[in-house]
Amino acid sequence: MLARLRAHAGRRLGPESMLLVKIDWFILSYCCLMYFTNYLDRSNVSNAYVSGMKEDLHMVGTQFNQINTLFTCGYIVGMIPNSLMLQVVPPRIWLPSMQIVWGILTFCTSTVTSVHQIFGIRFVQGIAESSTFAGTHYILGSWYRASELGKRSAVFTSSGLAGTLFSGVLQAAVYRHLNGVAGRAGWRWLFIIDGIITLPIACYGFFIFPDVPATTKAFYLSDSERVLASKRLSMTDTSRRPLSWDTAKRVLGRWRWYACSLLFAISGETESFGSNNLMGQWLKAIGGYTVEQIDNYPSGMTAFAITSTLVCATWTDRSQRRWPVLVYMATACTVSAICILVWRSPTGLKFFAYYLAGASYAGQATTFAWANQICADDYQERAIVLASMNMWNNVINAWWPLVLYPATDAPRFHKGMIAMIAVCAATLVVTWLVWYLERREWRQRAAVSEVGNEAAPEKGVEDEKAINAQKDWQ
Repeated sequence: MLARLRAHAGRRLGPESMLLVKIDWFILSYCCLMYFTNYLDRSNVSNAYVSGMKEDLHMVGTQFNQINTLFTCGYIVGMIPNSLMLQVVPPRIWLPSMQIVWGILTFCTSTVTSVHQIFGIRFVQGIAESSTFAGTHYILGSWYRASELGKRSAVFTSSGLAGTLFSGVLQAAVYRHLNGVAGRAGWRWLFIIDGIITLPIACYGFFIFPDVPATTKAFYLSDSERVLASKRLSMTDTSRRPLSWDTAKRVLGRWRWYACSLLFAISGETESFGSNNLMGQWLKAIGGYTVEQIDNYPSGMTAFAITSTLVCATWTDRSQRRWPVLVYMATACTVSAICILVWRSPTGLKFFAYYLAGASYAGQATTFAWANQICADDYQERAIVLASMNMWNNVINAWWPLVLYPATDAPRFHKGMIAMIAVCAATLVVTWLVWYLERREWRQRAAVSEVGNEAAPEKGVEDEKAINAQKDWQ
């Protein structure tokens, strides 16, 4: 690691480039590993369910969906408190501590004897895991400019998808090599191994995570680099106020909280193909596939999700246009839902449809990068908006799978596919709304600002020039 930094320094990087190399390495290494284990420990229930847990715990009806719903309820409960705790407790302490909590709970899941024990464990695990997603996006928005944020958000999001991808591959390998070892079923070994992976990464976070620029004491940053880190975002992080009721009034008095929360609350439901492991349930229900195939085949969707996320985010950083990614995502999921609705279509077409649905995850990194950019001038609003986006999406997730994707609907999920088409249409409408409100704010700011930090254009310029000026300001 140090050798890599020296190599970069040897190429005579400028101070800012050297700073980016360091924060890319140390922030992204921990955030990505943390989110990798977050999704690894979250998706393992889906893999365990189709690998013997259902039969061993005598699960019936929609109990699988109830496990996910209780996890989501815990996630909702912990969302805002976890985000506010980052304003009180240093992130380098809080985030690894929460990771240790959910790692221990993952170990506990390997010992359960009834589905009701899983209900309780997953609820508490949801509270702990809710610290990661919005918390990391808050940290990324504190260190990176808008033109740098999309790719970093995509790398972070892809690390979670890699956890899902690895979980399926890991479960297949565990089932093949460890099933029955020491009298434990293969799905129980999955939780043990996941816990073993999680805890050392949490310890790594305690030592290297740098907090935010204004408070960082990271050993690998010089005094001049700490000053530069704060100065780089000084124009977009100036509203440092103590938490108070005025904070709530300020946030609720603007359009940002409402529109951004609505955007991810709706668009996030396009991920239902993957979050409910519909492909795995479909393969198990139609029969003819081994446990290893049921674990491995859905990995194609995750691989396409990672590819879509990285490609789209790279494009958005260059173009500074976020909305086209949501159009791409909604279009792909609409096509997927139609292909699955036409039940007599060939099996190969259904494989294609499920894999294409991986495009839904491209909107996750883009939507949060967009919100970071919209709220860049108010760090408290940014933290609350990011947490609220994730919270409201999970409020819907708490009941959405039970109603529209119950395990008893496998393999067709007829209601769910109709709902998916409706969600995609609603995503397009809300995307346009956020796009319109953001540009209206840019025009208003350009019209009233004078020469200063925002470098606002003179009155009478075209709207497009005002928008370009806003991009320069970011």
